[in-house]
Amino acid sequence: MPTLESSAMRMRTVDVARRAGCSVQQVRNLERDGVLPAVPRTAAGYRVYREVHLRSALAYRALAAGTGPVEAKSLLRAAHQRPVPEVLARLDAAHARLDRERTDLALSQEAAEWISAEPVEDIRPSDAMSVSALAVALGVRPSTLRHWDAEGLVVPDRAPPRGTRRYSPAQVRDARIVHQLRGAGYRIEHLRTLMPVLRQGHRPEDVRAALAARDASITARSRALFDATVALGAVLAAHDAAAW
Repeated sequence: MPTLESSAMRMRTVDVARRAGCSVQQVRNLERDGVLPAVPRTAAGYRVYREVHLRSALAYRALAAGTGPVEAKSLLRAAHQRPVPEVLARLDAAHARLDRERTDLALSQEAAEWISAEPVEDIRPSDAMSVSALAVALGVRPSTLRHWDAEGLVVPDRAPPRGTRRYSPAQVRDARIVHQLRGAGYRIEHLRTLMPVLRQGHRPEDVRAALAARDASITARSRALFDATVALGAVLAAHDAAAW
């Protein structure tokens, strides 16, 4: 029975799907998108897959877990079409982005811990901030604060008679926490769930738990990218073998 290492391996679409852990349609989609190199066909029109096709499908699955499907497809297309140094440079860039995420997360963990523990006492109407003032304090655009308001993340009070947004000290603290979590990579849909919980008591443990979940996500993607590096190397080796 032919093995994965056999250069004479000939497989059908269903064989690749089974070994790569995906569906037949997904294999065809990967071929269509250039994730798999061009697949030769028999005189009768049947596809004949080789080792490099299976290795490419396996590498895509590993890369998609580490970088996302769009970048994974781009990397595999480069592996089939571009010089090896360019492929390795793209892989290095993916590792570098994860490293930056880790650095940003560490800073956000420290900042959010401090912000969430800030007391809000002796609140006076004069302590409220306008949209423009808070935007300057956070270093964001006023439109960003309006978007957070529309999404229910940081909802300011409305001052009569024109309904002008005014942020109380507690709402300013909400905005600072959202700003830190967004900087750590948290998406709006996650914050929609988290911020109402924080507003109920601003519990530091909720902030810690949210950032710990982000840390776990980065770790999982980092491990997937590590595994994908081996799989991508196998694709490049299969191309080298085919060239001989």
